[in-house]
Amino acid sequence: MTSERMAEEGRIPPTRPLDSVDRDILQMLRTDGRASIRSVAERVHISRANAYARINRLIEDGVIRGFSARVDQERAGQGASAYITLKIVQNSWRTVREQLKELPGAAHIALVSGDFDVLLLVHTEDNRALRELVLTRIQSIPEVLSTRTLLVFEETDLWPEE
Repeated sequence: MTSERMAEEGRIPPTRPLDSVDRDILQMLRTDGRASIRSVAERVHISRANAYARINRLIEDGVIRGFSARVDQERAGQGASAYITLKIVQNSWRTVREQLKELPGAAHIALVSGDFDVLLLVHTEDNRALRELVLTRIQSIPEVLSTRTLLVFEETDLWPEE
């Protein structure tokens, strides 16, 4: 049973400690998610069968949640980025999260502690689209009590470069 299916059923897959080979594989895949099994095996000095089995186990255990491309948002036509903080009605996190996931440009959602409850990262075409997203879409969610928008002037991914 996959970790996704277990999560859907409310069960969490058992965690297993990662050894240095697992950590090396994860580091390599962070740098190049398209790396072949052969190149992973050669780089961490294990057999291809072992590399394949370890990567599958990391996926099944939910350690690797997927593979994706790093996108330059500006070059992709998303010139405005912002972190939006939200204060929400107590115990409404799951409901709010599901609504935020549907927003165009939503990139990251986190339930946090402190002066606000939710931190949302969004990418939009321009400031007009950002304004519309915040004032029309987010503030119309009944469980959202208040928002604060922090414009991103420049950002740098900390993932390893190729």
